[in-house]
Amino acid sequence: MDIVVSNASSQPIYAQIKDQIKAAIINGQLNPGEKMPSIRRLAAQLRVSVITTKRAYDELELEGFIDSMQGRGSYVASKTTELLKEEYRRQVEQYLQAALDSAAAAGLTAADLKDLIDLLGVEDE
Repeated sequence: MDIVVSNASSQPIYAQIKDQIKAAIINGQLNPGEKMPSIRRLAAQLRVSVITTKRAYDELELEGFIDSMQGRGSYVASKTTELLKEEYRRQVEQYLQAALDSAAAAGLTAADLKDLIDLLGVEDE
C-alpha cells in the first residue's frame, strides 16, 4: 500500500491518509483480516506525527474499516458486503453530483443526461 501525502493539499494530512487507506480497502488492495502497519511505523514512513496517523486510524475504526486491538495492532475489518456496497454507493453519488453540476453549467437537460448514460452503456439490472 502506497500512501502519498501533500502539505500543499487543502485536505488535512490525517484525512489524506484515511482516504487512501479506505480506498485501498474498498479496491481490494487490503484484505479483511490483514494487519495494518503500526501507527508509529506508518508515521515514520510518511514523515508525519504519530498523532496524525493515530487520528486517521481512529476515524477508520469509527467508520468500521479497521479493528484495533490494544497490544496487537490494527487489522482490516471483516466487512460485510453491504457495508462495502454502501461505501461504493456514496462514492458514486459524489461523482454523479459532480456530473450533474457540470451538466447544469453546460445547459444540458435531463433528456440529454439520459442519452449520455445510454451512450455509455449503463444497463438496468
